[in-house]
Amino acid sequence: MGRGKYYGWWRRAGEGLEAAFYQENWAARIAYALKLQGGLYIDRRDFYLPLPEGFQCKLAFISDLHAGPLTDVRLLEQAFAAIADFAPDVILFGGDFVSLHARHMRHLRRPLGLLNPATPKFAVMGNHDLWLDDVHISNCLKAAGVQLLVNQNTRLPAPFDAISICGLDEPGVGMPDADQTFAGASEVRLLLMHSPLGLKLVAGHDFQLAFCGHTHGGQIATPGGKPLVLPPGSGERRYARGLIALPDGRQLLTSQGIGMSDLPVRLFAPSEVHLCHLYSLLDVLEQNRSQARSGQPAW
Repeated sequence: MGRGKYYGWWRRAGEGLEAAFYQENWAARIAYALKLQGGLYIDRRDFYLPLPEGFQCKLAFISDLHAGPLTDVRLLEQAFAAIADFAPDVILFGGDFVSLHARHMRHLRRPLGLLNPATPKFAVMGNHDLWLDDVHISNCLKAAGVQLLVNQNTRLPAPFDAISICGLDEPGVGMPDADQTFAGASEVRLLLMHSPLGLKLVAGHDFQLAFCGHTHGGQIATPGGKPLVLPPGSGERRYARGLIALPDGRQLLTSQGIGMSDLPVRLFAPSEVHLCHLYSLLDVLEQNRSQARSGQPAW
């Protein structure tokens, strides 16, 4: 058992029954064959941040893999192949790498192997990771070249070193420390956390863009994408999915994640990989000024 809080006997018993019922991944294989695992949606976005002129960076974000008996490995491989094709400059992982047992990290060996080993990779833990053997999960991530951030930050390597990745420990069941997370970070900060619940903990701290998951977009939603039920520790419902504008020009991107928990099914909440381009806001402003001087529209 890991260091996560609120993993009582009732939850251990329930997940033990789940593990016994879903063993050998039969349910995930059937659900995938019947196209009940939701497919994969590639979410492409451009972000304009207060970065030096000419700055460009390709960033991939993926969360809630839930490797184990409820998520077919073919869905995981499809998601990682999309990231590999994008050839990002940095990759962020939003936690919940496994479900039900830490040994399911073995299902991520091949998907992780699709990624360029030279690409910087950063991760935070999810609640499921902390309830299980988080030491084993951390060791597997390290072996795959993924740096785990626990209430700490790190600058990206040059030429992207104007940006710090700030990793907050799991907001609901971990030991999050916002002051420590942002201490000494650069002026341009990307916040990485497992759940949007973390927004309550980082109030008063500067960041431009936050990435999180945990909610699965409800995993089962209405045809319009409105989540029916969110997992505990999700925070406010308005932060359950998509790109959300926050006060002071900040933004939050909440991923629906890849895998599944409790049931091997997604309805109207497809799995997501986020492929992002980061650009300098100064370049956009200069382009708009140039177009204004020439009489062209600024869009």
